[in-house]
Amino acid sequence: MGVINIVNVVITLTTTLLLVIALVEGKIPGNYQGGSWETAHATFYGGSDASGTMDDPRWCHPGSPSIFITATNFCPPNFAQASDNGGWCNPPRPHFDLAMPMFLKIAEYRAGIVPVAFRRVPCRKQGGIRFTINGFRYFNLVLISNVAGAGDIVKVWVKGTKTDWMPMSRNWGQNWQSNSVLIGQSLSFRVTASDRRTSTSWNAVPANWQFGQTFSGKNFRV
Repeated sequence: MGVINIVNVVITLTTTLLLVIALVEGKIPGNYQGGSWETAHATFYGGSDASGTMDDPRWCHPGSPSIFITATNFCPPNFAQASDNGGWCNPPRPHFDLAMPMFLKIAEYRAGIVPVAFRRVPCRKQGGIRFTINGFRYFNLVLISNVAGAGDIVKVWVKGTKTDWMPMSRNWGQNWQSNSVLIGQSLSFRVTASDRRTSTSWNAVPANWQFGQTFSGKNFRV
């Protein structure tokens, strides 16, 4: 399975000029500032139960309304169809497959697929970065979630009370693995996000941890 990156984005319709582009916030040192505006298209799942999709372009709501979503890059391609006629997620075409309630905020139900503009924005999370530890004695699989700022992690290190800092390898998505024996040690984690900022969670996991438990560490500033 490919890498799944989770980020926050703002999507707005491109039916009118995007005057909001001029309202750029000043950069604050130490905080993720988001990305620039880009163009894409968006469709929706056919119902609130996410069954089926529509591909017939129709109407957009006036006034270029915006929505705020958490997105992944796990929109599956369909190479049996052209990228402008059913294969909406075929690379390199940027595309959003939205839940119907969110799609209805920017377009009518019958629209099916609409042109949009989007940009990455800082992820605002409650609490710290979460580390969920799964696996067994010689295999530690750590799911990292609730990441603020850029939202996606590109490098991870772990340190036990009896070890130095050791790099972890990506297993899939935001699951990172280590084949070291770490049972019985207090654990610290160091993570680097896609904007190259690093957060270190010292002794986030107590020595009596068990597989299946989740612990909270230091999050990125927003």
